Amino acid sequence: MLYPNTLEQKLGFDKIRELLRQACISPLGQDYVDKIRFTDNHQLIDKLLRQTYEFTQIVQYEPDFPQSNYLDVRPQLQKARVEGITLMEDEFFDLKLALKTIQDCLRFLEKQEEGQYPYLVELAGPVTVDKGIVAALDRVIDDRGRVRDNASPALADIRRRIISEQANLRKRLDSILRTARQQGWIPDDLSLTVRGGRLVIPIAAEHKRKIRGFVHDESDTGKTVYIEPAEVFDGNNEVRELEYEERREVFRILLALTDQVRPALPELNKAVNFLAQIDFIRAKAKLAGQLQAGMPQVMNRPVVNWIAARHPLLYLSHQKQGKAVVPLNIQLDEQPGTPAAGTPAERILIISGPNAGGKSIALKTIGLLQYMMQCGLLVPMAEHSDMGVFQNLFIDIGDEQSIENDLSTYSSHLTNMQRFLVGANRRTLFLIDEFGTGTEPGQGGAIAEAILEELNKSGAYGVINTHYTNLKVFADKTPGLINGAMRFDGEKLEPLYELEMGRPGSSFAFEIAQKINLPNAVINRAKEKLGSQQVNFEKLLKELDIEKRVFSEKNLDISINQRKLAQQVAEYTALKTKLDNEQKQLINTAKAKAKALVQEANQKIENTIREIKETKADKEQTRQVRAELQRFEQASLKPEVIVEPEKPKSAEEEFELAGGEIGVGNFVRIQGQNAIGEVLAIRGKDAEIRIGELKSNIKLNRLEKVSRKTYREAVGEKQAPRSQGMDLNEKMMNFSFNLDIRGRRGEEALVEVDKFMDSALMLGYPELRIVHGKGDGILRQLIRNHLRSYKQVASMADEHADRGGPGVTLVRMK
Repeated sequence: MLYPNTLEQKLGFDKIRELLRQACISPLGQDYVDKIRFTDNHQLIDKLLRQTYEFTQIVQYEPDFPQSNYLDVRPQLQKARVEGITLMEDEFFDLKLALKTIQDCLRFLEKQEEGQYPYLVELAGPVTVDKGIVAALDRVIDDRGRVRDNASPALADIRRRIISEQANLRKRLDSILRTARQQGWIPDDLSLTVRGGRLVIPIAAEHKRKIRGFVHDESDTGKTVYIEPAEVFDGNNEVRELEYEERREVFRILLALTDQVRPALPELNKAVNFLAQIDFIRAKAKLAGQLQAGMPQVMNRPVVNWIAARHPLLYLSHQKQGKAVVPLNIQLDEQPGTPAAGTPAERILIISGPNAGGKSIALKTIGLLQYMMQCGLLVPMAEHSDMGVFQNLFIDIGDEQSIENDLSTYSSHLTNMQRFLVGANRRTLFLIDEFGTGTEPGQGGAIAEAILEELNKSGAYGVINTHYTNLKVFADKTPGLINGAMRFDGEKLEPLYELEMGRPGSSFAFEIAQKINLPNAVINRAKEKLGSQQVNFEKLLKELDIEKRVFSEKNLDISINQRKLAQQVAEYTALKTKLDNEQKQLINTAKAKAKALVQEANQKIENTIREIKETKADKEQTRQVRAELQRFEQASLKPEVIVEPEKPKSAEEEFELAGGEIGVGNFVRIQGQNAIGEVLAIRGKDAEIRIGELKSNIKLNRLEKVSRKTYREAVGEKQAPRSQGMDLNEKMMNFSFNLDIRGRRGEEALVEVDKFMDSALMLGYPELRIVHGKGDGILRQLIRNHLRSYKQVASMADEHADRGGPGVTLVRMK
């Protein structure tokens, strides 16, 4: 059940219908748009959504699917039902084109892999097109919509005779025309023409008596008359008789063709209905593409668990203006552990917050998306969202006062509430805007609270917008109800249009009054009249909102600092491990050298002793042997001189900078690097430079001008520039503008992003692509917050839905 009967207009679904009509190719699909109806049949809804989802894949990836000739031939088929009536050439031509389009659709679905488009294949299952009918149409009707010459032997003979007679007739008329021109009766720019289906000669009015014949017509000015010469009367009559004969033969052929088509009308009607459904589903898929809509999980029970839901019409409007829509996250569902088993713990959401904060848009978003889904349309929200099926949809939005029925605004609201209370059950979704307004606040709030209590007892699901404090307190204390707030920047006094579940919102009335410069005396007096309890309540809500935002920012800073600390710890650990390994390696090397040295010394001593014994050397020989041992000792055990590594020169010490603006022919250095090049051209904020044999485009703000002396010194050092050029060239060849960090932890991902950004900045890439996945959006938020610390980043945005959507961040550099 839907209430009220203007529900579609109030939610804006009438505009969705109009968008669908515009997306249809023919009246076939438009008729189905008019037949869209709300349903609570879960199987039907699921089938309609899956058909549309499959067609979105065809629209995106299958350009070969038939795109034209979705012709409405239902009038022709209706006409062909009557015996003795024949379809005309143009009607058969439309039927021929439509049937070929149907055949192409069926052929496309047949050749796809099994299981690729199961629901569309099921739709096409009972549809057949008699190939004999199509062949007969093709045999009779040509590609211009005319009956072919060879449609029958008689027609071929008639048309051949017509051509022959017309040729003879034209020869005789050409002869008469040449004679008239030679006599000066006809201007040179006039030629034969046709009047009343007969070939005639145009001649000046003053010479019309010069040629015997019949005057068929004259020009608007009366200066030219069109005469059929007497010599060609018989020829023209013969042509006209043959044309009459041709017309009778064509009628006979078309009548026979109509009789051949008539028995197949039931199958043809099914085929045309299939074409209408294809046009309609294609229109739904095209609209889904415009809205970036997806296929949520549809549950056969009441549930609202939506992630990143967007209002379709607001999304299209903002898209034209280049603005983003703040998505809506909402959850109303059954939860275990409630006091009554099976009773939903949070079924009714009470939204509060300041005026113009987005409460009404949130309400309409919920109503419109639920209605669209239960009409078989894909909806713009995350595909892992859960959407339930409701039996009843009740809304109370806008002013329903009626002069005819003597109803005020408040009376109309109460009338709606009476209908809600009567019809609400566990499969009802109700939406109420500005609950309880329109009468004295104390009484209105009390009545609203009593109505809310009854709606809660009915087990219905609902969303209510209100400013009443008593309803916020009631929702906080009552099972089945939950508060929600439209977030508001209490410092800047600007709405954020984000729904936050679990807490009430403040109206920020006093703060907004101060912003518009209402006198402070008036504001203070109003606070006194309101009472300290209410003022403190509103103040507490404001302070809680500000504190939550501040702590969220601090938590983000802490996570970034933790990431940096983890990175530094990892670097320290890696460095310590490296030093320990090097120290062990040096000790092992020293021990091995010492062992070898001792072995060599012992061997030398043994050899010396043996030599002395064998030769019985005298003192002089002994002295020479001892001297040789001393020389060995000095050569082997001489301490190595430790050479301190030369401290690298800073960029300022190594390069002599030059002043002035950078121009063509100047020598420049890339900031933070040793590469020096020559400027070849300047294009806006970019410069084309040559480093060795490598050319590259670099941002001007990343270049420093150096002197010619510095350039000559750098070029003179052959080895360094060559190795620098080869490194940069190799980096450009191996660099990819696409970074995939899916599955990485936050700290690891940020390290990868830093390396990626360093390479991109050095190579001057204008646009980068970081794939982080969708998930809960935590990694995406962490990456984007980190990228904001790069001053070279101009903007960040989601990738197109076809290429990853919010799971990919496009980074555009300055």
